[in-house]
Amino acid sequence: MKRLNRAAPIRTEILECAQTTCPQCGGPTYLQYRNQRSVVTLEGSVRLVLKVRRCETPACPRYHKPYRPEAEGRFALLQHEFGLDVIAQIGNWRYRDHRSVPDIHALLRSLDLPISERSVTNLLNRYDELVALSTLDVARLKRLTAPAGRVILAIDGLQPDVGNEVLWVIRDTLSSQILLVRALLSSAQDDLVRLLEEVRDALDVPVAAVVSDGQRSIRNAVARVFPDTPHQLCHFHYLREAATPVFEADRHAKKELKKRVRNIRPLERAVEGCADAEAALVRGYALAVRSALGDDGQAPLDAPGLRLRERLEAIHDSVKRVEQKGDVESSSAD
Repeated sequence: MKRLNRAAPIRTEILECAQTTCPQCGGPTYLQYRNQRSVVTLEGSVRLVLKVRRCETPACPRYHKPYRPEAEGRFALLQHEFGLDVIAQIGNWRYRDHRSVPDIHALLRSLDLPISERSVTNLLNRYDELVALSTLDVARLKRLTAPAGRVILAIDGLQPDVGNEVLWVIRDTLSSQILLVRALLSSAQDDLVRLLEEVRDALDVPVAAVVSDGQRSIRNAVARVFPDTPHQLCHFHYLREAATPVFEADRHAKKELKKRVRNIRPLERAVEGCADAEAALVRGYALAVRSALGDDGQAPLDAPGLRLRERLEAIHDSVKRVEQKGDVESSSAD
């Protein structure tokens, strides 16, 4: 396979061991050799010069075993040519922006990053593993959940694209801590049962309740692992489903309202080049209408159609007041 050309390093970092004694026996360690590696970061390639030390105590289990500088882990994983910042960015694009692997590869190439599409897939796997490791510390889970004396589990699956792996996140709503993150090839009931059992066995406190969407595989898995635990549908999902008919009617109303106020461009053309007060008034109202058309509410609690109607009614009432006064300059108060 053809290798991508690597750019020259933008800088060199010389790293030394912060600990000069053997972590096993406590004896002195000595600088034995230097090692070099290049790491590709989002800012460019960085050359790392590593001053490697070794224990010289023959009876030590770490005798002649290399001890590398601790700061090396700040740049990249061992035996990886891409930095941790690249891995974090790939995971961010994948799970926050829901981008596919080809899209991520194109974005990285637009940053002049020498990377292949296969490497993007490999680094995405490393990201999933790092996230899973960070949340799989049993002692950490027990420490975080102990103060409340119980946990309320929130379960959700994130799937960037249809047909791709699902990133399952199990969170404790009381401590706001993520308890487990795992990427699975499917949303099968048996796979979810194993995840829930892993969380249950790692906790010292009882599970008081479970919150999730209405997916059948989740409901069945919770019933198997926590048969006596209340399982509630997420308030947001419940509200969104209940408000669907209202939202569809509101969206239709907004569409009809927009049809009635889209012809403001001819009015703006009619006053182009005019500097009198009436022309300024027309331009001001036209700008207000454009602003109202682009102001979308957040469904289901903030209906965009109703918001548009309220703003257009306010503009209409202002125009009526100006007409009644018959004084353009007095409209500035409106």
